[in-house]
Amino acid sequence: MTGCCFFPVTFERSRSRRGSFKLVRSSSSGSSKRGVNSRKGYDKGPLVVCFGEMTINLVPTVLGVSLADSHAFKKFPSGATANVAIGISRLGCSSAFIGKVGKDEFGYLLSDILKQNGVDNSGLLFDAHARTALAFYSLKSDGQPQFMFYRNPSADVVLLPEEIDMDLIKKATIFHYGSVSLIKEPCRSAHLAAMNAAKVSGCILSYSPTLQLPLWSSAEAAREGVMSIWNYADIIKVSVDEIGILTEGENPYDDKMIMKKLYHYNLKLLLVTDGARGCRYYTKDFKGWVAGFDVEEVDPTGAGDSFVGGLLSIVATHKLIYKDEKRLREALDFANACGAFTVTGRGAIPSLPTKDAVLRVLFSY
Repeated sequence: MTGCCFFPVTFERSRSRRGSFKLVRSSSSGSSKRGVNSRKGYDKGPLVVCFGEMTINLVPTVLGVSLADSHAFKKFPSGATANVAIGISRLGCSSAFIGKVGKDEFGYLLSDILKQNGVDNSGLLFDAHARTALAFYSLKSDGQPQFMFYRNPSADVVLLPEEIDMDLIKKATIFHYGSVSLIKEPCRSAHLAAMNAAKVSGCILSYSPTLQLPLWSSAEAAREGVMSIWNYADIIKVSVDEIGILTEGENPYDDKMIMKKLYHYNLKLLLVTDGARGCRYYTKDFKGWVAGFDVEEVDPTGAGDSFVGGLLSIVATHKLIYKDEKRLREALDFANACGAFTVTGRGAIPSLPTKDAVLRVLFSY
């Protein structure tokens, strides 16, 4: 088999699992610094280009406290599509990121993090008149997340269509994007222009909306924004909770409803993630469920992005995987293991796994 990515060993696993395990996190699976200084360092097979936002998350140093009760915060680099780009690179595959940050200390930090993790950062722009986006995030003692966003506007919002490196997009096998960039202009127009260029170039379009309602003016605006580009994607990943928002309270476990309301004619693969329960998959020809992994969860931040990175690292080499259910299930097993590893640490990017880390999860079962 050629290419940068691989299928994991096939495991015959039952749909239910007992027990749990605590991962031993090695230094190789942390925030590795690869020190890539040339374009050659990024050439690791078919390219996945990720478009969107990169932010600094400020997280309480003590677990389980609200933002108001926290006495100190630690900064974590983040951003849904940036997480995916770094996740893909950590797994040994080729990725690039397109977006904009402030021409400030945080912006330079985020650019360096992409580079250190082997991601092509040539599409990342700096704006001297807008700051890098900030987000305060806490996971309270009752398990509920709490967010406060500072983006009025942040640099990613003022990205212009003409600033995008379209030549980089044309090199891609997969073009991956989220939905935060759809909230305001001019970034929305930039998003649409990039997506159109990817479609014309023959890229697989991968869509993973992020329904952070505090970022939108209303739940209705979020639904309309997310669904406005829904029918263009080849692959879509949503969570169970997001289905509830998108369908205005319909049963997210109703397969018929999902096929009727969320599956569209051009879609190749629809994925619904459900935390430790795993994920469901839907294609034109078959549907099913792949069980997740019971791990000792520390922080769920970035688990969905890690899942997407794991899947796309395989799809980049196996474009027609949606036609082969056996291979698809193997790929989703791998993606579930990526997400499971990520929740065992704090912060999305520091907790994204390498191949070895994913295999440790798989072999633990």
